[in-house]
Amino acid sequence: MIEQLNFSEFRALLTSGLSQPLPGQAAQFQMAPLARKQPEMASVHSKKCREAAVLALFYPCSKGKAKLLLTLRPEAMTKHAGQVAFPGGRREIGEELVETALRETEEEVFVPRNSIEVLAPLTPLYIPPTNFCVYPFVGMVEERPDMTRVSDEVAVMFGVRAHELVLPEKREVFTQELAGQIREIPFFAFSGYQIWGATAMMMSELAAVINPGLLDLDPIV
Repeated sequence: MIEQLNFSEFRALLTSGLSQPLPGQAAQFQMAPLARKQPEMASVHSKKCREAAVLALFYPCSKGKAKLLLTLRPEAMTKHAGQVAFPGGRREIGEELVETALRETEEEVFVPRNSIEVLAPLTPLYIPPTNFCVYPFVGMVEERPDMTRVSDEVAVMFGVRAHELVLPEKREVFTQELAGQIREIPFFAFSGYQIWGATAMMMSELAAVINPGLLDLDPIV
């Protein structure tokens, strides 16, 4: 069972999963609204888009288990206000995407980039409302970050236990009115937060890397 693994054992499991072909859109679409379940639209291929990179960063908690680092955006932000996200942001000119993920993580939550081991990328995805192509990476750090030290781009940072990522009961649905229509939005429920949208789609692929059996789950919307 994943909850019984210590940090080193989880690293081995995660590294092994990332060495296999990625679950890709099959996993991402399990936590996508119906309108987003369009392979060509979700793909970054041939898109004239702005580029961003994010980091799914695992760290050891006090009990020696792995946790995934997440951030809550401040309500005052003009974009993605109040949403849960991975550390990350827009690519700068001349910068490799993995460098973007590391720089943004250091700037947002003060985890030194040279302390992070980047294991592998996940599947990039296109976000139509903002015209961003987002490139996620998976990394690990050997020490627990200072959870109280954040930039003005982060209201709160918190951790989710790695084994909770693969629990089907953490997947729920809320309804929202968009463009005059009531739509069902899937989300992960962790630590009292709702994690939805692109972050939930990337997290769904990460969960399937850890436990490929999740691909057999029926989509919840």
